[in-house]
Amino acid sequence: MSPEILSTTDPTAFPILSLLILLPLGWALLLPFLRTDRMVCYVALMGAGLELALAIIMLLSIQPEASGMQLVEQADWIPSLNVHYLVGIDGIAALFPPLTALLFCAVILASWTSIQAMPRLYFALLLALESATMGVFCALDLVLFFLFWELTLAPIYFLISLWGIGPERRFAAVKYTLFMLTGGIPLLFAFILMALHTTITPASASLAFDYRILIEHPLPAVQQTVIFLLLFFGFAVKTPLFPFHTWLPTVLREGPAGLGALLVGLKLGAFGILRLALPLAPAAARDYVWLMAALGLFGLLYGALAALRQANLRKMLAFSSISHVGLVIVGIAAMNLQGIQGAIFQLTNFPVVAGGLMLLAGFLHHRLGSTDLASLGGLVKPLPRFTAGFLLLGMAAIGLPGTNGFVAELLMLLGIVQVAPGLALIALFGVILGAAYVLGFFRSAFLGPVTHPTVASTLDLRPRELLIVGVMGLLVLIGGLFPNLTQNVTASAAQAWVTRMAPLPTDPVNTGFPSQFNRQ
Repeated sequence: MSPEILSTTDPTAFPILSLLILLPLGWALLLPFLRTDRMVCYVALMGAGLELALAIIMLLSIQPEASGMQLVEQADWIPSLNVHYLVGIDGIAALFPPLTALLFCAVILASWTSIQAMPRLYFALLLALESATMGVFCALDLVLFFLFWELTLAPIYFLISLWGIGPERRFAAVKYTLFMLTGGIPLLFAFILMALHTTITPASASLAFDYRILIEHPLPAVQQTVIFLLLFFGFAVKTPLFPFHTWLPTVLREGPAGLGALLVGLKLGAFGILRLALPLAPAAARDYVWLMAALGLFGLLYGALAALRQANLRKMLAFSSISHVGLVIVGIAAMNLQGIQGAIFQLTNFPVVAGGLMLLAGFLHHRLGSTDLASLGGLVKPLPRFTAGFLLLGMAAIGLPGTNGFVAELLMLLGIVQVAPGLALIALFGVILGAAYVLGFFRSAFLGPVTHPTVASTLDLRPRELLIVGVMGLLVLIGGLFPNLTQNVTASAAQAWVTRMAPLPTDPVNTGFPSQFNRQ
């Protein structure tokens, strides 16, 4: 068993991951006791800022050259079931907490004037959601992971139903909840099956929920098939992949813009596929690589074609998100270093690019009461700063050279072309469609004459909104011009992931999909 994977816990080490998980929740409990709404806004932002600082310290504390889990913390939780409080981080997950914290800061800052009703509850729910999200990225015990996974559900339900902007917001909240509960059932079954059929030693009958142990003791191929399909489809619901995607356009149309930014920016489902579904069932993942590639590619094309037909910015961003995450799944299915690094790079781009665009859509809706093309036109004249921010983030979304989106898409396409050149050409066509819908919407909404009086009299970005867009734009350029800052963090862990997924010499050759997908 690899000592690098089964890292030990230093009881004297500072519990930075536990603090990262618990700080937002503890901060949320302070908000109901504050007297004024203005103080609530400042204190909520202060808590999110502290979380961001802590996440950056965590990132600086890890050793990029180490591929195993670091900063591991462990304590007994349910000893009779061999369930532990077990958290840790590696190069694959290390970038997600800082970017998640940054996006939550942006959402809180963006909500200062748009949220008028029950601000204490609203910001408390956001911080509670941040706490659960951090737990998903850090949990190494499967029961603990499932707990954090399910804890994200309640805050999102209330955020949609109480602060949604559409007339069907309660329907959207119920639809989201039912989809997520349905997706959680196969995850729980998979975790139980793995725990029952995996033993640490032949003489031991203990249940095994430790992620580090489970990846070192893979199940037989037949059992792996069941585990992989349960995990993959469970995570596919939240990703979302076609045909489980229908909740996302509904929620982004009806829910608050801040929550929409979180849903398109934080792809927990794709992270789950990368972190759990493939490493815990590597043989089955190789057998069903055709399924991942097919669903990802179909989602890429379907999302792009649907986005082309949208006359509402929020719905366009919803289908754009479905398209982009489809390419991520195809990149993961390549199972090589370029594909995986590109997928991780793109997942870390989403909080900046997709989240930033959704916040801009929220700014526009707050000013005009709509993001329909029928209510827009000529935005560049009254909103030059808004236009510049949208254009920069939009260029990153379509992968313009010099932006972080270009590096991520280039890496994924390089990874795909090594195993299936034909699929790479189709994926490239999907990327071109992405440019078509972004530029087409920009031309219709921002260029041309101003046709509506409300557009002519609207105000440009306020200082705090300009700060949000400026930070997102700066990260877009840093990621595009200095991609090694991201790749150096993920390289060792990504290489270990690829090595773990490679077939053994005794494994049968998979012929279930085009031969290019069969690793030699």
